[in-house]
Amino acid sequence: MIRAYKGEKTRAELVSQAKRLFYEHGYDGTSFSDIVAASGLYRGNIYHYFKTKDDILKAVIDAHLDEFGELLARWEREIADPKEKLIAFVGMISGRAAELTEFGCPIGSLNTELGKDRRDLQKAARALFDLFRDWLANRFRELGKGEEAGPLALHVLGRAQGITIIAHVYQDAALLRRETEALQTWIRDL
Repeated sequence: MIRAYKGEKTRAELVSQAKRLFYEHGYDGTSFSDIVAASGLYRGNIYHYFKTKDDILKAVIDAHLDEFGELLARWEREIADPKEKLIAFVGMISGRAAELTEFGCPIGSLNTELGKDRRDLQKAARALFDLFRDWLANRFRELGKGEEAGPLALHVLGRAQGITIIAHVYQDAALLRRETEALQTWIRDL
């Protein structure tokens, strides 16, 4: 039992380090050796958990899905008003202004990078956008938007991605905050 727990902890640490490296340096900019070095493990020990860098990426995607899925579920439990849930989603962006300005959106950056020449992996990473799109669409349905719910969800998602890209390009956290406030105002006025 202790051995299994230690193995789970080691695997989780590998995924955490890979997640950070993929975010800061990109998938292509991170080597298997970089992950080994960041983990502090011997290379042979990592093969016990992951055979390839692609396997690590899939675990990173699953970790993102779990993390964001838990956050969305918490908002479902804690926030009754659908508009306030949408505002919380946008607030997530402004709450991460420093890292988003420095590195861009981890999900958007990963999907963009993989979409260029790794469509097989990008399909798996797209599940992160699908999670947000579906959750946002359900909030718009709760607001009575019916057929408009899907397009409105993509509008919010697209605008959020645009905000993070421009803030990253110009290294301007204040711009990110202003634009997320404008998006929140748009939601309030729906």
